[in-house]
Amino acid sequence: MNLRQIEVFHAVYLHGTVSAAARALNVSQPSVTKVLRHAEKSLGLPLFERARGRLIPTEDARTVFGEVSEIQERVRSLRQACHNMRHGEGRLLRVSALPSLGLGAIPQAVAAFMAERGGVLFDLQTLHHDEVVRKLCERETDIAISFEVPPGAPVSHRVIGEGELVVLFRPQDIPDAPPRLHLSELRDHKFISPIQNGPIGRLLGAELERLDVSLEEVVSARTYYIAAALVRAGIGMAIVDNFTAAEALAGGLAWRPLQPALTFNINAVHLQTRPLSSAARDFLDRLAQVIDGI
Repeated sequence: MNLRQIEVFHAVYLHGTVSAAARALNVSQPSVTKVLRHAEKSLGLPLFERARGRLIPTEDARTVFGEVSEIQERVRSLRQACHNMRHGEGRLLRVSALPSLGLGAIPQAVAAFMAERGGVLFDLQTLHHDEVVRKLCERETDIAISFEVPPGAPVSHRVIGEGELVVLFRPQDIPDAPPRLHLSELRDHKFISPIQNGPIGRLLGAELERLDVSLEEVVSARTYYIAAALVRAGIGMAIVDNFTAAEALAGGLAWRPLQPALTFNINAVHLQTRPLSSAARDFLDRLAQVIDGI
């Protein structure tokens, strides 16, 4: 099957009729029918059966779909990357960061950079860990600031600082809090749990398992600024990164690091095929200084 046949087969499979596939592809129905017939001929297999005006995939078609979906996604990714490259010419620096870093560290670094160096436009956005590779490959961002380097991905990274897990709480909930808190000291408190699929969630989960400590989880939150808002509302306490905690102090909350300390790297990730520009390197220098001061 060639790429055109894959595109048509994919559209017919998803939409269920030739007419719907033709509208999705912005082509004529006879064109879709012709390409689909050629695809079946090249494979030597029937791909659809007609039933009540719809095209029902055969078992062979289901197998083929599983193979071509990845190809179709790569083609879509290539088109998006080309689009972003066309619209990304000039001195534009795209930076994506986790929400907790976007609350304070990134704005501070941008301000410091722009005070020293003009002529660079910033395109700033937040992202989650599972979006790093896609945003880089599709040229939606030049640099992804993340707590984790995607394993096996064609990326390079630079460690620009270190973060630490801390306990975020209302002062009245732990009135005489020591300089550091042990996880076992939180057993009698309600706990806002991070979703365990991120690097910080996994780090915390492994430590709780190592210490054989169970916490009373009452709510889970996928982003740490939501966890901070829940703490402020009196729902319970949370374990978050120190960047989220630093921004939460203005809301009357308190925080303490853990004992023993749980730390993690902060990484600037970029594609191996796209080395960092001098502007990007200078910005990361400023960001590293900001992170070091938090």
